Amino acid sequence: MEEYWDDGEEFLPVQPVISRNEQPHARSNDAPRGRSYNSNSYNKEYSANGAGGNFREDRPRNSENDFSNRGRRTFSRGGRNERNWRPNEESSRGGRNERNWRSKEETSRGGRNERNWRSNEESSEIQIDSNFVGRVIGRGGSKIQELQTESGAHIKILQDSDVEGSTSVRLTGSPEAREKAKTMIEELTTDFGRMSTNRNFHNPNNSENTSSFTNEVKADGINTFIDWDELNKKYHEEKEKQLAALPKLIKNFYKEDPVVAAMTKQEVNQFRAENNNITVMNVDTDDNKPIPNPVTTFEQAFQHYPELLEELKKQDFSKPSPIQSQAWPIIMSGYDLIGIAQTGTGKTIAFLFPALIHIVGQITPREERVGPSCVILAPTRELAQQIEVEARKYSYCNITSVCIYGGGSRRDQINVVTKGVDIVIATPGRLNDLVMNKIINVSGVTYLVLDEADRMLDLGFEPQIRKIVLDIRPDRQTIMTSATWTNEIQKLAARYMKKPIKVNVGALDLAAVHSVTQQVIFAEDEDRRAILEEFLASMKDDEKVIVFVERKSVADDISSDLILRGVELQSIHGDREQIDREQALNDIKTGYVKILIATDVASRGLDVKDITHVFNMYFPHNIEEYVHRVGRTGRAGRTGTAISIFTRQDWMHAESFIKILEEADQFVPKELYDMADRYRAWKRKKEAEDAEGGFRRRGRGGGRRRF
Repeated sequence: MEEYWDDGEEFLPVQPVISRNEQPHARSNDAPRGRSYNSNSYNKEYSANGAGGNFREDRPRNSENDFSNRGRRTFSRGGRNERNWRPNEESSRGGRNERNWRSKEETSRGGRNERNWRSNEESSEIQIDSNFVGRVIGRGGSKIQELQTESGAHIKILQDSDVEGSTSVRLTGSPEAREKAKTMIEELTTDFGRMSTNRNFHNPNNSENTSSFTNEVKADGINTFIDWDELNKKYHEEKEKQLAALPKLIKNFYKEDPVVAAMTKQEVNQFRAENNNITVMNVDTDDNKPIPNPVTTFEQAFQHYPELLEELKKQDFSKPSPIQSQAWPIIMSGYDLIGIAQTGTGKTIAFLFPALIHIVGQITPREERVGPSCVILAPTRELAQQIEVEARKYSYCNITSVCIYGGGSRRDQINVVTKGVDIVIATPGRLNDLVMNKIINVSGVTYLVLDEADRMLDLGFEPQIRKIVLDIRPDRQTIMTSATWTNEIQKLAARYMKKPIKVNVGALDLAAVHSVTQQVIFAEDEDRRAILEEFLASMKDDEKVIVFVERKSVADDISSDLILRGVELQSIHGDREQIDREQALNDIKTGYVKILIATDVASRGLDVKDITHVFNMYFPHNIEEYVHRVGRTGRAGRTGTAISIFTRQDWMHAESFIKILEEADQFVPKELYDMADRYRAWKRKKEAEDAEGGFRRRGRGGGRRRF
């Protein structure tokens, strides 16, 4: 019986020719040539012996050569009706010079010299980490097919793995093809640490095939392990050389005012306690550096920078906010800072003014620097744009800035960046895109800000942040702001900051701003729309509201319904075009509309100082987002009101919601306490049932059966 091989894939044996009268059904004229689409003849056409048996049962299975033939077409030779499945290729059927359609090599079929290239060509094996076999295979086998096509070698993942967690990959083909396939797989698995090759595996001339794989590798002189310690040492040496070649970095620009320096420890503690209970500490336990005293006036912080003092006077600020009072002396002294504070407390100016001084104070002239000097990363477009608005309010030494974000015109952003800017305010995704494409060079960045770091982690931006920071000089100054101090934020700080000082304004636990009155409405799910409409009808002319919903489709539905009723409003969510989002923000800021329907994309970075109400039509999925929603009102010394609809589906948030209300001295309804008690009881009951159910399953034969 003849068999044909094609790049490692097995073709079916030749089928006997079936006459037209013997075929149970004639082929439709519309069907492709050479294949019957009749279900009754399926098994006959695709069976290994031409009979009507089941394909998978009748077909012989040959260990490594058992490949799928789904979609392959068989062809016979020597009949009037025979059809080559590749009709455009010429073939001489029945003659000695008949050509294989893929290999183009002349073969003699039926003779003793017929060769199977897989059987006679040499094979080799490489070892890869078993945890990363999926990377070599790819989704649906796409990657391994690509490797085979590009290298010309057949690649097979062997099923067995050794005790050290390695899996063998067999390469079959010419030496050049195997070497190319090996190189390509090594590039895919470059991070996996261990890679070895047995060049003589399945070589018929090799008399040592019975020896262990490891011994053969060592006999060939191939190093089985990569010395990561040596590589890391060389990496750090190169980094030190690069750092030594960089211009000197100046971080300390602070000149302490005599009044501030003369403050006693008691006076410092009293000032911090009176200003939202400021707490300051060195994050590293072995760090004992002194912490600068807080400033109480703008003059104490910027008396040596009169231009900045003039800019502050233009904004009619009376005194620094609590976070600014403590953060400015720390940042201007050159220390890394972690600022934990509520939204709307002046964190942007807290890191922006020291950035301006830092940029101007470096030794290298600004026109000679490569790329920007300062990078500010923000989680959302709206927050990035808000930071840009704040940066453009203050003119200092002609410092320029640009805001780049996904959804905006990439070409316009590139045009501005390539002209040269001092400050880049960006979302991580777009900045990483421009850095990877070598449009922005961040190697000259000396001042890095991670604003709303907790939100960036929630949105999954840490991989992009990591790639960006890798290109920034390691002796930079880093500032991080966050509304929470979670384990994830602590890990982020440990990874990217050096001996930082943490400034916390207010309680370390999550808390809402105290200038907002918080109200709760208990209702059924179907009553949400009626409650919202009743509230909107009661609004006064000088009031503005942001209505938060849970989904983008709900925002569109409510907006279109109210607009058809003649209600003037705007909406904002992630699926709207950037120009529409900017128009919506401009309309609510200027007062053209009084109502903004929004998802949580507007819960951070939206700075509209005259928002009077926040209406939570749907309670958020986590209490952190509730705090940020509430922070959209009661800003810049104003008061506000937050109204939340609370349903039975929200009972898992009742306990944390109570803590927020109690911390802010707000009224807590009895229904909320009852709901929290019921949820705790239900949770204990469920845990007990799960534990009992698990015990019963384990008692009936040792656990779940594996199939």
